[in-house]
Amino acid sequence: MPSFADLGLALPILNALTTQGYTEPTPIQAQAIPHVMLGRDLQGIAQTGTGKTAAFALPILHRLLVDKKPAPRRGCRVLVLSPTRELASQIAESFRDYGRQTGLRTTLMYGGVPKGRQSKAVAGGIDILVATPGRLMDHMQDGAVALNGVEVLVLDEADHMLDLGFIVPIRKIVQSIPPARQTLFFSATMPKEISALAGQMLRNPVHVAVTPVATTVERVEQKVIFVEASRKRQLLADILRSSKMTRTLVFTRTKHGADRVTQHLEAAGQPAAAIHGDKSQPQRERALQMFKQGRIGVLVATDIAARGIDVDGVTHVVNFDLPNVPEAYVHRIGRTARAGQTGIAISFCDSSERAHLRGIEKLIRTRLSVEEPRDLAA
Repeated sequence: MPSFADLGLALPILNALTTQGYTEPTPIQAQAIPHVMLGRDLQGIAQTGTGKTAAFALPILHRLLVDKKPAPRRGCRVLVLSPTRELASQIAESFRDYGRQTGLRTTLMYGGVPKGRQSKAVAGGIDILVATPGRLMDHMQDGAVALNGVEVLVLDEADHMLDLGFIVPIRKIVQSIPPARQTLFFSATMPKEISALAGQMLRNPVHVAVTPVATTVERVEQKVIFVEASRKRQLLADILRSSKMTRTLVFTRTKHGADRVTQHLEAAGQPAAAIHGDKSQPQRERALQMFKQGRIGVLVATDIAARGIDVDGVTHVVNFDLPNVPEAYVHRIGRTARAGQTGIAISFCDSSERAHLRGIEKLIRTRLSVEEPRDLAA
């Protein structure tokens, strides 16, 4: 495996990586960075936790640093589209960390906060803009953002964009960007619609895949408990008393369900917080920060957070409700066993969810281990 220095990255970027303790690229980084630095379009299949943000952020920073020039007014040189606010924030944070010594500027655009500060940030031009499609469209319609100066376009988590209904806005955004651009397209899975979209956007792309499509993280031990819906909340409170479950992410299917689970846990003496689309941005950031800092041991989330939560040391993922889209299961359990660690995923399955379980097991090509509640609560 080459080192980052072997990849030819500029010294300020290498210094930033050294400061953060990074010496060797992950497989997706080692495969993607050389092609991106050559200006090639790229289609990457990589699950969350593989280091794909650095796979596009590092060569993009290198490109901008080598070819320094003013960003266009009301525009940007690099546009990164992300499906959720949380993921957009983490991508922007990565660009800032890696580019700390470059003088390059990154800004964010997402919903849930006033638009004025965002439009002001790009008024004079910005090097890197990380945005969710809906909020970017709002700014474009207001005339606050123009994309005719975009040199590099990145679509991250493209399959999740499809799930959230962003394909039409993405097509409109892409139509506003010059065709003479570099396009980097990343997705954890490659359904037909996403493959078709990639085919329309990319020119003679390099294909990079570091894991088979929809393969679950190998270091995650996966279990299922058969339990009726009426008993799920009490069962969750019981197993969370285990000393092994120090940092647990719980997924529900609905926003209302997330709030009800959180209320039940707090009433049972288990500090918890909920994060979902009806929460304000400050509420979501506060809950995530409390979880990261260990002030609460349980974060209850809907699938909007499945790919946007990047927290080290998540010991367990609990699927309180099984997702009705099998691919979502892969993304949920990918929140644990990150950075070389191991993790445990526990799924609750009631009689109405048996079909969802069969769909998940068919997708991941394995049967989940059936557990008794008392074994997990030990």
